[in-house]
Amino acid sequence: MKRLLFILFTICTFGTFCTSVYAKTDKQTVTFYVDLHCQACIDKIYKNIAYEKGVKDLKCDLKTKTVVVTYDAAKTDVPTLQKAFAAINKPASLKPVEEHKESDDDHNDHHHHQ
Repeated sequence: MKRLLFILFTICTFGTFCTSVYAKTDKQTVTFYVDLHCQACIDKIYKNIAYEKGVKDLKCDLKTKTVVVTYDAAKTDVPTLQKAFAAINKPASLKPVEEHKESDDDHNDHHHHQ
Protein backbone atom coordinates (compact mmCIF):
# COMPACT_ATOMS: atom_id res chain seq x y z
CA MET A 1 0.00 0.00 0.00
CA LYS A 2 2.84 2.40 0.85
CA ARG A 3 4.43 1.65 -2.50
CA LEU A 4 1.19 2.47 -4.32
CA LEU A 5 0.87 5.77 -2.47
CA PHE A 6 4.49 6.61 -3.26
CA ILE A 7 3.92 5.92 -6.96
CA LEU A 8 0.76 8.04 -7.00
CA PHE A 9 2.54 10.86 -5.16
CA THR A 10 5.46 10.71 -7.59
CA ILE A 11 3.17 10.77 -10.63
CA CYS A 12 1.15 13.68 -9.27
CA THR A 13 4.26 15.67 -8.36
CA PHE A 14 5.90 15.04 -11.73
CA GLY A 15 2.65 15.81 -13.56
CA THR A 16 2.31 19.13 -11.74
CA PHE A 17 5.93 19.97 -12.50
CA CYS A 18 5.49 19.19 -16.21
CA THR A 19 2.30 21.20 -16.42
CA SER A 20 3.92 24.22 -14.77
CA VAL A 21 6.97 24.01 -17.05
CA TYR A 22 4.87 23.93 -20.22
CA ALA A 23 2.40 26.53 -18.97
CA LYS A 24 5.16 29.07 -18.37
CA THR A 25 6.25 30.78 -21.55
CA ASP A 26 7.86 34.16 -21.45
CA LYS A 27 6.51 35.59 -24.71
CA GLN A 28 8.34 38.67 -25.95
CA THR A 29 7.88 40.70 -29.11
CA VAL A 30 10.59 42.57 -30.97
CA THR A 31 10.48 44.66 -34.13
CA PHE A 32 13.44 44.26 -36.44
CA TYR A 33 14.21 46.56 -39.31
CA VAL A 34 15.32 44.49 -42.29
CA ASP A 35 16.21 45.60 -45.81
CA LEU A 36 13.27 43.96 -47.59
CA HIS A 37 13.03 44.48 -51.36
CA CYS A 38 10.32 42.13 -52.54
CA GLN A 39 8.04 39.21 -51.76
CA ALA A 40 10.97 36.80 -52.23
CA CYS A 41 12.74 38.48 -49.28
CA ILE A 42 9.65 37.97 -47.13
CA ASP A 43 9.29 34.35 -48.27
CA LYS A 44 12.93 33.72 -47.35
CA ILE A 45 12.30 35.05 -43.83
CA TYR A 46 9.13 32.99 -43.36
CA LYS A 47 10.86 29.83 -44.63
CA ASN A 48 13.82 30.23 -42.26
CA ILE A 49 13.16 32.41 -39.22
CA ALA A 50 9.78 30.84 -38.47
CA TYR A 51 11.58 27.58 -37.67
CA GLU A 52 14.14 29.08 -35.30
CA LYS A 53 13.92 27.70 -31.77
CA GLY A 54 11.51 29.74 -29.66
CA VAL A 55 9.87 31.69 -32.50
CA LYS A 56 6.10 31.73 -32.02
CA ASP A 57 4.93 34.22 -34.67
CA LEU A 58 6.27 36.38 -37.52
CA LYS A 59 4.81 39.35 -39.32
CA CYS A 60 6.66 40.94 -42.24
CA ASP A 61 5.81 44.34 -43.69
CA LEU A 62 7.44 45.21 -47.00
CA LYS A 63 6.29 48.84 -46.90
CA THR A 64 7.87 49.62 -43.51
CA LYS A 65 10.68 47.05 -43.97
CA THR A 66 9.95 45.54 -40.57
CA VAL A 67 9.67 42.04 -39.19
CA VAL A 68 7.81 41.64 -35.90
CA VAL A 69 8.87 38.47 -34.11
CA THR A 70 7.04 36.99 -31.14
CA TYR A 71 9.26 34.52 -29.32
CA ASP A 72 9.67 32.55 -26.10
CA ALA A 73 12.41 34.34 -24.13
CA ALA A 74 13.17 31.10 -22.28
CA LYS A 75 14.30 29.55 -25.59
CA THR A 76 15.89 32.40 -27.55
CA ASP A 77 16.82 36.07 -27.39
CA VAL A 78 17.30 39.09 -29.63
CA PRO A 79 21.02 38.50 -30.44
CA THR A 80 20.30 34.88 -31.37
CA LEU A 81 17.46 35.96 -33.64
CA GLN A 82 19.70 38.59 -35.24
CA LYS A 83 22.29 35.87 -35.96
CA ALA A 84 19.57 33.82 -37.66
CA PHE A 85 18.67 36.79 -39.89
CA ALA A 86 22.36 37.36 -40.70
CA ALA A 87 22.73 33.69 -41.63
CA ILE A 88 20.23 34.21 -44.46
CA ASN A 89 21.90 37.48 -45.55
CA LYS A 90 19.14 39.65 -44.11
CA PRO A 91 20.74 41.58 -41.23
CA ALA A 92 18.15 42.69 -38.66
CA SER A 93 18.52 45.93 -36.75
CA LEU A 94 16.59 47.31 -33.79
CA LYS A 95 16.78 50.76 -35.42
CA PRO A 96 15.42 51.78 -38.81
CA VAL A 97 17.76 51.16 -41.70
CA GLU A 98 18.55 54.62 -43.01
CA GLU A 99 19.03 55.25 -46.66
CA HIS A 100 22.43 56.73 -47.44
CA LYS A 101 21.98 60.48 -47.75
CA GLU A 102 24.80 62.60 -49.00
CA SER A 103 25.47 65.55 -46.76
CA ASP A 104 26.66 68.94 -47.89
CA ASP A 105 30.11 68.00 -46.60
CA ASP A 106 30.30 65.20 -49.16
CA HIS A 107 30.13 67.77 -51.94
CA ASN A 108 32.44 70.39 -50.44
CA ASP A 109 36.07 70.49 -51.44
CA HIS A 110 38.03 70.30 -48.20
CA HIS A 111 41.38 71.09 -49.78
CA HIS A 112 42.68 74.48 -48.79
CA HIS A 113 44.38 76.40 -51.55
CA GLN A 114 46.78 79.23 -50.85
